[in-house]
Amino acid sequence: MATNIYVGNLPWSTTTDELYAMFQQYGAVTRAQVVTDRETGRSRGFGFVEMPNEAEAQAAPL
Repeated sequence: MATNIYVGNLPWSTTTDELYAMFQQYGAVTRAQVVTDRETGRSRGFGFVEMPNEAEAQAAPL
């Protein structure tokens, strides 16, 4: 079962690709998404990462 990880306190400049790369070094990443403001398109400072292997997800820094 996949593990969905909340990632908070991200710099406003963080992109989805950067978030994906940060977690990819700890294992396979199914999906990464930086949440953006609907009207401005600007990052809201948090996101989510989905990892298929729970052991790898536990190894990632939270």
